[in-house]
Amino acid sequence: MRPSRSSRPTRRTVLAATAGTTAALALSTTPVRAAEDAADRPDESSLRALVSRMTLEEKVGQLFVMRVYGHSATAPDQADIDTNLEELGVRTAAELIAKYRVGGIIYFTWAHNTRGPHQIAALSNGIQKVSLDQPRGLPVLISTDQEYGAVARVGKPATLFPGAMALGAGGSREDARAVGRIGGAELRALGIRQDYSPVADVNVNPANPVIGVRSFGADPDAVAGLVAAEVKGYQSAGVAATSKHFPGHGDTAVDSHYGFPVITHSRELWSTLDAVPFRAAIRAGVDSIMTAHIMVPALDPSGDPATLSHPILTGILREELGYDGLVVTDSLGMEGVRTKYGDDRVPVLALKAGVDQLLNPPSIDVAWNAVLNAVHGGELTEARLDESVLRVLRLKAKLGLLENPYVTDAGVDHTVGTATHRRTADRIAERTTTLLVNEERLLPLSRRRTPRVLVVGADPASPSGTDGPPTTVLATALTELGFTTTALSTGTAPSAEGIDQAVAAAEGVDAVVVGTYNVTATGSQKTLVERLVATGVPLVAIAIRNPYDVAQLPDVRAYLATYSWTDVELRAAARVIGGAARPRGKLPVAVDRADDPAKVLYPIGYGLTYQVR
Repeated sequence: MRPSRSSRPTRRTVLAATAGTTAALALSTTPVRAAEDAADRPDESSLRALVSRMTLEEKVGQLFVMRVYGHSATAPDQADIDTNLEELGVRTAAELIAKYRVGGIIYFTWAHNTRGPHQIAALSNGIQKVSLDQPRGLPVLISTDQEYGAVARVGKPATLFPGAMALGAGGSREDARAVGRIGGAELRALGIRQDYSPVADVNVNPANPVIGVRSFGADPDAVAGLVAAEVKGYQSAGVAATSKHFPGHGDTAVDSHYGFPVITHSRELWSTLDAVPFRAAIRAGVDSIMTAHIMVPALDPSGDPATLSHPILTGILREELGYDGLVVTDSLGMEGVRTKYGDDRVPVLALKAGVDQLLNPPSIDVAWNAVLNAVHGGELTEARLDESVLRVLRLKAKLGLLENPYVTDAGVDHTVGTATHRRTADRIAERTTTLLVNEERLLPLSRRRTPRVLVVGADPASPSGTDGPPTTVLATALTELGFTTTALSTGTAPSAEGIDQAVAAAEGVDAVVVGTYNVTATGSQKTLVERLVATGVPLVAIAIRNPYDVAQLPDVRAYLATYSWTDVELRAAARVIGGAARPRGKLPVAVDRADDPAKVLYPIGYGLTYQVR
């Protein structure tokens, strides 16, 4: 239950709290400003004085950003309490903060942190209150991965935008800036002040299993422009942007969550390809950069992952590129960083390499004590910790957290998921939908000639807060345009029975729309599409994730790419199919031929269009 308005205290500065005042709270009555005036922020000497008053244990805690399960800081559900005890050794976020004094907490959907806007805001406020109530209490830097498209931790009713590759297809830096500005404002209203976005990787490998559509594309200069624009958008809204994954995760066929990728680019190729968007992000003043758990022998021949590499993080990122902002690791629970060293060594080596924030280690107790013991044993100096703690505090001060870390119900209602924001998302999505094939001008479909439409295909797990599986969303959107539609999910690996059912359902309809999701040469999705083409019913295919699917399906008469299966992109595709909008997207990556990958089928910049009927 939210406290009554009369019970809510006015704000007080955290610097005053650290001098002996205990912060109280719940929901502040003072609206949070999008950006604090520089005159209101503590100066460098005040921050250094604050660091000098901290105990070693408090300094160690400031370096960690942890997951915690539950929708409430103090009263999560019993199942989340049990999971917290099993994984973290504490019951709640409150106990995590009291025991380890963590400087950051990351929100995840699967950790049940993001059920709804007012719940998220209350969780954020609860976390801040618990932290500020500690001796010398400091606010927590709350973060999440809100990339949009395929990765979004905060779902509807928050505004959901097209993801990075879709924005790459749109090619508009102004749209990228708008996504950052609006998305940042909504995150800030929820108490989330650091977003692990935008992805700055240049996706030049179609087989990349971990980046793919999370990247803006394969042209480094185009990616750089969009990265810089989105960084500026987020940070204009008072949210720290995070460019990732340094030094570049775009050319790998291995997922660093489960393996240890090796990038074989030469130093020269890295400099002209992978480094370009990171240089642009740094010029744009990006607040934080996330490391990659990848090996790049041309940059560091030791065999260490970049996250643990002093030559890469200090020698290149700090000294060569001149970056002095916050460096955060990718999750330390990922296999890519755990392959060579144990969980007790990883956080220590990351700090020695030049990292400031240690993100989500598998065991906070092991990692926290490892850093503490490394200082006691002389492997790390307290002065080295002070450098990173100071960077953390500088960012907290810049974001206004030291002045007022709280958010309000009114701010949520006035900012999150507004009609204006949703309309902007719809307009951006229309500019990203890409038409790759349109034989005999099949598109747009006519409600007079093709009134009955069957929608079939892949229904992968939906991102947060969607209106349903892709087939349902597409069918509903086409119905709203005047078509009579039927939806039939066949999944990402349709069975023979499911394929037969889809073929039977195609009898008597005027057109079929099929969604594809990462089609392979021998997979049953290809069989499904080929069987539907053989019926002779006009067929429109939509690649709802990677645009490379079109290469596997040469007989399809019309093919669109949406780059993700979120509602906003699927609704835009439906408007293009039904003639309510024209396709304007251009491929941000090249699509190679399936029978000869050395040859390009559709180059970067390819995209058809037509006039709306």
